[in-house]
Amino acid sequence: MPDPRRGTAIPGRSLTSAAVERVFREEYGRAVAVLTRVFGDIDIAEDAVQDAFTEAASRWPSAGLPPSPAGWIITTARNRAIDRLRREASRDDKHAQAALLHAQDEPLEVGPVRDDRLRLIFTCCHPALGMAAQVALTLRLLGGLSTPEIAHAFLVPEATMAQRLVRAKGKIRDAGIPYRVPAEAELPGRLRTVLAVVYLIFNEGSLTRPELSAEAIRLGRLLATLMPDEPEVLGLLALMLLTESRRPARTSSDGVLVPLGSQDRARWDQAAIDEGLALVRRCLRRGQPGPYQIQAAINAVHSSAASVADTGWSQILALYDQLMAVAPTPVVALNRAVAVAEISGPSGALALVDELSLDGYYLFHAIRADLLRRLGRDAEATLAYQAAIDRAQNAAERDYLVQRRDSCAR
Repeated sequence: MPDPRRGTAIPGRSLTSAAVERVFREEYGRAVAVLTRVFGDIDIAEDAVQDAFTEAASRWPSAGLPPSPAGWIITTARNRAIDRLRREASRDDKHAQAALLHAQDEPLEVGPVRDDRLRLIFTCCHPALGMAAQVALTLRLLGGLSTPEIAHAFLVPEATMAQRLVRAKGKIRDAGIPYRVPAEAELPGRLRTVLAVVYLIFNEGSLTRPELSAEAIRLGRLLATLMPDEPEVLGLLALMLLTESRRPARTSSDGVLVPLGSQDRARWDQAAIDEGLALVRRCLRRGQPGPYQIQAAINAVHSSAASVADTGWSQILALYDQLMAVAPTPVVALNRAVAVAEISGPSGALALVDELSLDGYYLFHAIRADLLRRLGRDAEATLAYQAAIDRAQNAAERDYLVQRRDSCAR
Protein backbone atom coordinates (compact mmCIF):
# COMPACT_ATOMS: atom_id res chain seq x y z
CA MET A 1 0.00 0.00 0.00
CA PRO A 2 1.17 3.60 -0.32
CA ASP A 3 2.89 4.89 2.78
CA PRO A 4 0.71 7.90 3.76
CA ARG A 5 3.88 9.91 4.35
CA ARG A 6 5.80 9.12 1.21
CA GLY A 7 3.59 7.34 -1.32
CA THR A 8 6.07 4.43 -1.47
CA ALA A 9 5.40 0.70 -1.33
CA ILE A 10 5.36 -1.12 1.99
CA PRO A 11 6.99 -4.57 1.65
CA GLY A 12 5.09 -7.74 2.53
CA ARG A 13 1.68 -6.55 1.36
CA SER A 14 -1.06 -8.77 2.82
CA LEU A 15 -4.83 -8.78 2.75
CA THR A 16 -4.79 -6.53 5.82
CA SER A 17 -2.28 -4.21 4.16
CA ALA A 18 -4.68 -3.88 1.26
CA ALA A 19 -7.41 -3.03 3.77
CA VAL A 20 -5.21 -0.30 5.28
CA GLU A 21 -4.73 1.11 1.79
CA ARG A 22 -8.48 1.04 1.19
CA VAL A 23 -9.16 2.86 4.47
CA PHE A 24 -6.48 5.39 3.58
CA ARG A 25 -8.04 6.11 0.20
CA GLU A 26 -11.58 6.29 1.55
CA GLU A 27 -11.08 8.05 4.88
CA TYR A 28 -7.94 10.20 4.67
CA GLY A 29 -9.80 13.34 3.62
CA ARG A 30 -12.48 13.00 6.29
CA ALA A 31 -9.91 12.27 9.00
CA VAL A 32 -7.88 15.38 8.09
CA ALA A 33 -11.07 17.47 8.01
CA VAL A 34 -12.24 16.21 11.43
CA LEU A 35 -8.80 16.75 13.02
CA THR A 36 -8.54 20.22 11.48
CA ARG A 37 -11.77 21.09 13.24
CA VAL A 38 -10.49 19.61 16.52
CA PHE A 39 -7.10 21.37 16.52
CA GLY A 40 -7.80 24.38 14.30
CA ASP A 41 -4.55 23.73 12.40
CA ILE A 42 -4.10 21.93 9.08
CA ASP A 43 -0.46 20.95 9.64
CA ILE A 44 -1.20 19.37 13.01
CA ALA A 45 -4.18 17.54 11.56
CA GLU A 46 -2.33 16.16 8.55
CA ASP A 47 0.71 15.08 10.57
CA ALA A 48 -1.55 13.35 13.12
CA VAL A 49 -3.50 11.46 10.46
CA GLN A 50 -0.30 10.40 8.72
CA ASP A 51 1.06 9.15 12.05
CA ALA A 52 -2.14 7.18 12.66
CA PHE A 53 -1.98 5.50 9.24
CA THR A 54 1.68 4.66 9.75
CA GLU A 55 0.75 3.00 13.05
CA ALA A 56 -2.16 1.19 11.38
CA ALA A 57 0.17 -0.18 8.70
CA SER A 58 2.38 -1.54 11.49
CA ARG A 59 -0.30 -2.89 13.85
CA TRP A 60 -3.27 -4.04 11.77
CA PRO A 61 -1.49 -6.85 9.85
CA SER A 62 -0.92 -8.69 13.15
CA ALA A 63 -3.79 -7.37 15.31
CA GLY A 64 -6.42 -7.38 12.56
CA LEU A 65 -8.79 -4.62 11.49
CA PRO A 66 -10.59 -2.80 14.31
CA PRO A 67 -14.43 -2.78 14.24
CA SER A 68 -14.42 0.82 12.98
CA PRO A 69 -11.20 1.46 11.05
CA ALA A 70 -12.07 5.10 10.32
CA GLY A 71 -12.92 5.73 13.97
CA TRP A 72 -9.66 4.05 15.03
CA ILE A 73 -7.67 6.32 12.70
CA ILE A 74 -9.35 9.50 13.95
CA THR A 75 -9.09 8.56 17.63
CA THR A 76 -5.47 7.44 17.31
CA ALA A 77 -4.55 10.58 15.37
CA ARG A 78 -6.16 12.80 18.01
CA ASN A 79 -4.43 11.01 20.88
CA ARG A 80 -1.01 11.08 19.21
CA ALA A 81 -1.39 14.76 18.40
CA ILE A 82 -2.42 15.64 21.95
CA ASP A 83 0.54 13.71 23.39
CA ARG A 84 2.93 15.57 21.09
CA LEU A 85 1.33 18.96 21.74
CA ARG A 86 1.50 18.45 25.51
CA ARG A 87 5.22 17.80 25.27
CA GLU A 88 5.69 20.89 23.13
CA ALA A 89 3.39 23.02 25.32
CA SER A 90 5.48 22.12 28.39
CA ARG A 91 8.39 23.82 26.62
CA ASP A 92 6.38 27.08 26.36
CA ASP A 93 5.44 26.48 22.70
CA LYS A 94 2.59 28.99 22.30
CA HIS A 95 1.35 27.38 19.08
CA ALA A 96 1.04 23.97 20.81
CA GLN A 97 -0.73 25.56 23.78
CA ALA A 98 -3.26 27.24 21.49
CA ALA A 99 -3.92 23.98 19.63
CA LEU A 100 -4.49 22.15 22.93
CA LEU A 101 -6.97 24.79 24.08
CA HIS A 102 -8.79 24.54 20.74
CA ALA A 103 -8.97 20.74 21.06
CA GLN A 104 -10.52 21.00 24.53
CA ASP A 105 -13.37 23.08 23.08
CA GLU A 106 -14.06 20.72 20.17
CA PRO A 107 -15.64 17.32 20.88
CA LEU A 108 -14.28 14.42 18.84
CA GLU A 109 -16.88 13.02 16.42
CA VAL A 110 -15.79 9.90 14.58
CA GLY A 111 -19.07 9.39 12.73
CA PRO A 112 -19.78 11.18 9.46
CA VAL A 113 -19.68 14.94 10.03
CA ARG A 114 -21.88 16.61 7.47
CA ASP A 115 -19.75 19.57 6.45
CA ASP A 116 -16.22 19.14 7.84
CA ARG A 117 -14.78 18.43 4.39
CA LEU A 118 -16.73 21.27 2.86
CA ARG A 119 -15.33 23.60 5.52
CA LEU A 120 -11.82 22.42 4.69
CA ILE A 121 -12.36 23.06 0.98
CA PHE A 122 -13.49 26.62 1.66
CA THR A 123 -10.52 27.12 3.99
CA CYS A 124 -8.10 25.94 1.30
CA CYS A 125 -9.85 28.08 -1.32
CA HIS A 126 -9.40 31.35 0.56
CA PRO A 127 -8.68 34.24 -1.85
CA ALA A 128 -5.44 35.00 0.02
CA LEU A 129 -3.98 31.95 -1.75
CA GLY A 130 -3.26 31.73 -5.46
CA MET A 131 -5.64 29.50 -7.39
CA ALA A 132 -2.96 26.91 -8.21
CA ALA A 133 -2.09 26.65 -4.51
CA GLN A 134 -5.77 26.40 -3.58
CA VAL A 135 -6.36 23.51 -5.95
CA ALA A 136 -3.14 21.68 -5.06
CA LEU A 137 -3.69 21.98 -1.31
CA THR A 138 -7.27 20.71 -1.50
CA LEU A 139 -6.24 17.75 -3.63
CA ARG A 140 -3.59 16.93 -1.02
CA LEU A 141 -5.84 17.26 2.01
CA LEU A 142 -9.23 16.11 0.69
CA GLY A 143 -8.20 13.72 -2.04
CA GLY A 144 -5.28 12.22 -0.18
CA LEU A 145 -3.11 12.56 -3.28
CA SER A 146 0.62 12.35 -2.75
CA THR A 147 2.87 15.27 -3.60
CA PRO A 148 4.30 13.42 -6.65
CA GLU A 149 0.76 12.76 -7.95
CA ILE A 150 -0.20 16.42 -7.62
CA ALA A 151 3.08 17.55 -9.18
CA HIS A 152 2.39 15.30 -12.16
CA ALA A 153 -1.12 16.72 -12.53
CA PHE A 154 0.30 20.27 -12.58
CA LEU A 155 3.26 19.26 -14.78
CA VAL A 156 5.79 20.71 -12.32
CA PRO A 157 8.74 19.11 -10.46
CA GLU A 158 7.92 17.36 -7.18
CA ALA A 159 10.16 19.74 -5.21
CA THR A 160 8.32 22.74 -6.65
CA MET A 161 4.95 21.31 -5.64
CA ALA A 162 6.22 20.42 -2.15
CA GLN A 163 7.32 24.03 -1.61
CA ARG A 164 3.99 25.30 -2.95
CA LEU A 165 2.05 23.14 -0.48
CA VAL A 166 4.22 24.19 2.47
CA ARG A 167 3.79 27.88 1.60
CA ALA A 168 0.02 27.51 1.22
CA LYS A 169 -0.42 25.83 4.61
CA GLY A 170 1.90 28.38 6.20
CA LYS A 171 -0.14 31.23 4.78
CA ILE A 172 -3.36 29.76 6.15
CA ARG A 173 -1.74 29.46 9.58
CA ASP A 174 0.02 32.83 9.63
CA ALA A 175 -2.96 34.76 8.26
CA GLY A 176 -5.31 33.14 10.74
CA ILE A 177 -7.66 31.98 7.97
CA PRO A 178 -10.66 30.45 9.80
CA TYR A 179 -11.76 26.86 9.33
CA ARG A 180 -15.41 27.41 8.47
CA VAL A 181 -17.91 27.70 5.67
CA PRO A 182 -17.81 31.42 4.81
CA ALA A 183 -20.71 33.77 5.35
CA GLU A 184 -23.17 33.99 2.48
CA ALA A 185 -21.65 37.21 1.14
CA GLU A 186 -18.22 35.53 0.90
CA LEU A 187 -19.35 32.41 -0.96
CA PRO A 188 -19.47 33.71 -4.55
CA GLY A 189 -15.88 34.95 -4.38
CA ARG A 190 -14.61 31.46 -3.62
CA LEU A 191 -17.06 29.47 -5.68
CA ARG A 192 -15.06 29.25 -8.91
CA THR A 193 -12.08 27.61 -7.22
CA VAL A 194 -14.23 25.38 -5.01
CA LEU A 195 -16.03 24.03 -8.09
CA ALA A 196 -12.71 23.50 -9.89
CA VAL A 197 -11.36 21.55 -6.92
CA VAL A 198 -14.46 19.35 -6.61
CA TYR A 199 -14.30 18.57 -10.33
CA LEU A 200 -10.60 17.72 -10.14
CA ILE A 201 -11.28 15.36 -7.24
CA PHE A 202 -14.04 13.77 -9.32
CA ASN A 203 -11.79 13.34 -12.35
CA GLU A 204 -9.00 11.87 -10.23
CA GLY A 205 -11.37 9.04 -9.34
CA SER A 206 -12.83 8.58 -12.81
CA LEU A 207 -11.22 5.20 -13.50
CA THR A 208 -9.32 3.77 -10.56
CA ARG A 209 -10.57 5.56 -7.43
CA PRO A 210 -14.38 5.48 -7.37
CA GLU A 211 -14.42 6.62 -3.74
CA LEU A 212 -13.01 10.00 -4.86
CA SER A 213 -15.72 10.41 -7.50
CA ALA A 214 -18.37 9.50 -4.92
CA GLU A 215 -16.91 12.03 -2.50
CA ALA A 216 -16.92 14.75 -5.18
CA ILE A 217 -20.59 14.05 -5.94
CA ARG A 218 -21.38 14.17 -2.21
CA LEU A 219 -19.64 17.54 -1.97
CA GLY A 220 -21.50 18.69 -5.09
CA ARG A 221 -24.80 17.85 -3.43
CA LEU A 222 -23.77 19.78 -0.30
CA LEU A 223 -22.85 22.79 -2.43
CA ALA A 224 -26.20 22.57 -4.25
CA THR A 225 -27.95 22.66 -0.86
CA LEU A 226 -25.75 25.51 0.37
CA MET A 227 -26.02 27.58 -2.84
CA PRO A 228 -29.22 26.48 -4.66
CA ASP A 229 -29.39 29.65 -6.74
CA GLU A 230 -25.95 29.20 -8.32
CA PRO A 231 -26.51 27.58 -11.75
CA GLU A 232 -22.86 26.54 -12.09
CA VAL A 233 -23.17 24.48 -8.89
CA LEU A 234 -26.12 22.64 -10.43
CA GLY A 235 -24.22 22.34 -13.70
CA LEU A 236 -21.23 20.72 -12.03
CA LEU A 237 -23.41 18.27 -10.13
CA ALA A 238 -25.20 17.36 -13.37
CA LEU A 239 -21.90 16.93 -15.20
CA MET A 240 -20.54 14.61 -12.52
CA LEU A 241 -23.73 12.52 -12.36
CA LEU A 242 -23.92 12.09 -16.14
CA THR A 243 -20.25 11.17 -16.34
CA GLU A 244 -20.45 8.80 -13.38
CA SER A 245 -23.49 7.08 -14.90
CA ARG A 246 -21.19 5.50 -17.48
CA ARG A 247 -18.75 4.00 -14.96
CA PRO A 248 -20.24 0.45 -15.11
CA ALA A 249 -19.55 0.31 -18.85
CA ARG A 250 -16.25 2.18 -18.90
CA THR A 251 -13.99 -0.86 -18.49
CA SER A 252 -14.25 -4.43 -19.71
CA SER A 253 -14.37 -7.49 -17.44
CA ASP A 254 -10.57 -7.72 -17.70
CA GLY A 255 -10.10 -4.06 -16.80
CA VAL A 256 -9.42 -2.61 -20.25
CA LEU A 257 -10.80 0.85 -21.03
CA VAL A 258 -13.91 0.88 -23.23
CA PRO A 259 -14.36 4.15 -25.18
CA LEU A 260 -17.73 5.89 -25.18
CA GLY A 261 -18.65 4.73 -28.69
CA SER A 262 -18.15 1.06 -27.80
CA GLN A 263 -19.84 1.02 -24.41
CA ASP A 264 -22.87 -1.14 -23.65
CA ARG A 265 -25.41 1.58 -22.94
CA ALA A 266 -27.68 -0.89 -21.15
CA ARG A 267 -25.09 -0.89 -18.37
CA TRP A 268 -25.29 2.87 -17.82
CA ASP A 269 -26.84 3.97 -14.52
CA GLN A 270 -30.25 5.27 -15.60
CA ALA A 271 -31.08 6.78 -12.21
CA ALA A 272 -27.93 8.96 -12.34
CA ILE A 273 -28.77 9.91 -15.95
CA ASP A 274 -32.32 10.91 -15.03
CA GLU A 275 -31.09 13.05 -12.12
CA GLY A 276 -28.41 14.65 -14.28
CA LEU A 277 -30.84 15.42 -17.11
CA ALA A 278 -33.29 17.00 -14.67
CA LEU A 279 -30.53 19.27 -13.37
CA VAL A 280 -29.55 20.23 -16.94
CA ARG A 281 -33.15 21.21 -17.64
CA ARG A 282 -33.15 23.36 -14.49
CA CYS A 283 -29.99 25.07 -15.70
CA LEU A 284 -31.45 25.70 -19.15
CA ARG A 285 -34.47 27.40 -17.60
CA ARG A 286 -32.11 29.79 -15.76
CA GLY A 287 -30.61 31.04 -19.02
CA GLN A 288 -27.20 31.80 -17.44
CA PRO A 289 -24.88 29.35 -19.22
CA GLY A 290 -21.45 28.72 -17.75
CA PRO A 291 -18.69 26.19 -18.44
CA TYR A 292 -19.99 23.41 -16.18
CA GLN A 293 -23.54 23.80 -17.41
CA ILE A 294 -22.43 23.61 -21.04
CA GLN A 295 -20.29 20.54 -20.38
CA ALA A 296 -23.26 18.97 -18.61
CA ALA A 297 -25.43 19.73 -21.66
CA ILE A 298 -22.86 18.04 -23.92
CA ASN A 299 -22.97 14.97 -21.70
CA ALA A 300 -26.76 15.11 -21.70
CA VAL A 301 -26.76 14.76 -25.50
CA HIS A 302 -24.55 11.66 -25.22
CA SER A 303 -26.67 10.24 -22.40
CA SER A 304 -29.93 10.76 -24.30
CA ALA A 305 -28.76 8.94 -27.45
CA ALA A 306 -29.89 5.33 -27.72
CA SER A 307 -26.81 4.48 -29.78
CA VAL A 308 -23.68 6.06 -31.23
CA ALA A 309 -25.48 6.50 -34.54
CA ASP A 310 -28.24 8.48 -32.82
CA THR A 311 -25.83 10.95 -31.18
CA GLY A 312 -26.62 14.57 -32.03
CA TRP A 313 -23.12 15.58 -33.08
CA SER A 314 -24.26 18.87 -34.62
CA GLN A 315 -25.80 19.85 -31.30
CA ILE A 316 -22.62 18.79 -29.49
CA LEU A 317 -20.48 20.88 -31.86
CA ALA A 318 -22.73 23.91 -31.28
CA LEU A 319 -22.34 23.44 -27.53
CA TYR A 320 -18.55 23.20 -27.88
CA ASP A 321 -18.61 26.44 -29.88
CA GLN A 322 -20.50 28.01 -26.97
CA LEU A 323 -18.01 26.53 -24.50
CA MET A 324 -15.10 27.93 -26.48
CA ALA A 325 -16.71 31.36 -26.21
CA VAL A 326 -16.87 31.26 -22.38
CA ALA A 327 -13.90 29.00 -21.53
CA PRO A 328 -11.47 28.85 -24.46
CA THR A 329 -8.88 26.26 -23.36
CA PRO A 330 -6.76 23.87 -25.45
CA VAL A 331 -8.53 20.88 -23.87
CA VAL A 332 -11.93 22.25 -24.90
CA ALA A 333 -10.57 22.82 -28.41
CA LEU A 334 -9.32 19.22 -28.47
CA ASN A 335 -12.72 17.85 -27.49
CA ARG A 336 -14.39 20.12 -30.05
CA ALA A 337 -12.15 18.58 -32.73
CA VAL A 338 -13.62 15.16 -31.89
CA ALA A 339 -17.07 16.50 -32.71
CA VAL A 340 -15.74 18.06 -35.93
CA ALA A 341 -14.37 14.65 -36.94
CA GLU A 342 -17.78 13.05 -36.51
CA ILE A 343 -19.45 15.70 -38.68
CA SER A 344 -16.82 16.64 -41.28
CA GLY A 345 -14.37 13.75 -41.16
CA PRO A 346 -10.91 13.20 -39.64
CA SER A 347 -8.86 15.39 -42.00
CA GLY A 348 -10.21 18.74 -40.87
CA ALA A 349 -10.23 17.61 -37.25
CA LEU A 350 -6.56 16.59 -37.45
CA ALA A 351 -5.63 20.04 -38.71
CA LEU A 352 -7.35 21.53 -35.67
CA VAL A 353 -5.63 19.12 -33.29
CA ASP A 354 -2.19 19.81 -34.76
CA GLU A 355 -2.59 23.49 -33.87
CA LEU A 356 -2.79 22.70 -30.15
CA SER A 357 0.07 22.68 -27.64
CA LEU A 358 -0.84 19.74 -25.42
CA ASP A 359 2.20 17.50 -25.71
CA GLY A 360 2.07 16.43 -22.05
CA TYR A 361 -1.60 15.38 -22.23
CA TYR A 362 -2.12 11.73 -23.12
CA LEU A 363 -5.56 12.29 -24.68
CA PHE A 364 -4.08 14.76 -27.15
CA HIS A 365 -1.87 12.00 -28.56
CA ALA A 366 -4.62 9.38 -28.30
CA ILE A 367 -7.11 11.50 -30.25
CA ARG A 368 -4.47 12.44 -32.78
CA ALA A 369 -3.56 8.76 -33.19
CA ASP A 370 -7.18 7.82 -33.79
CA LEU A 371 -7.57 10.51 -36.45
CA LEU A 372 -4.38 9.36 -38.19
CA ARG A 373 -5.60 5.75 -38.09
CA ARG A 374 -8.91 6.77 -39.68
CA LEU A 375 -6.95 8.51 -42.43
CA GLY A 376 -4.95 5.33 -43.12
CA ARG A 377 -1.68 6.84 -41.86
CA ASP A 378 -0.90 3.82 -39.70
CA ALA A 379 2.82 4.43 -39.17
CA GLU A 380 2.18 7.92 -37.81
CA ALA A 381 -0.75 6.61 -35.78
CA THR A 382 1.51 3.99 -34.18
CA LEU A 383 3.95 6.67 -33.05
CA ALA A 384 1.12 8.82 -31.69
CA TYR A 385 -0.35 5.90 -29.77
CA GLN A 386 3.07 5.25 -28.23
CA ALA A 387 3.28 8.89 -27.16
CA ALA A 388 -0.12 8.51 -25.50
CA ILE A 389 0.98 5.29 -23.77
CA ASP A 390 4.05 7.03 -22.39
CA ARG A 391 1.84 9.71 -20.80
CA ALA A 392 -1.12 7.59 -19.64
CA GLN A 393 -1.76 7.54 -15.91
CA ASN A 394 -3.19 4.10 -15.24
CA ALA A 395 -3.16 0.53 -16.48
CA ALA A 396 -6.66 0.59 -18.01
CA GLU A 397 -5.73 3.53 -20.25
CA ARG A 398 -2.38 2.01 -21.19
CA ASP A 399 -3.82 -1.42 -22.01
CA TYR A 400 -6.42 0.12 -24.31
CA LEU A 401 -3.82 2.27 -26.07
CA VAL A 402 -1.47 -0.69 -26.48
CA GLN A 403 -4.27 -2.60 -28.21
CA ARG A 404 -4.91 0.32 -30.55
CA ARG A 405 -1.21 0.75 -31.28
CA ASP A 406 -0.74 -2.94 -32.02
CA SER A 407 -3.75 -2.99 -34.36
CA CYS A 408 -2.08 -0.25 -36.44
CA ALA A 409 1.23 -2.09 -36.56
CA ARG A 410 -0.24 -5.28 -38.07
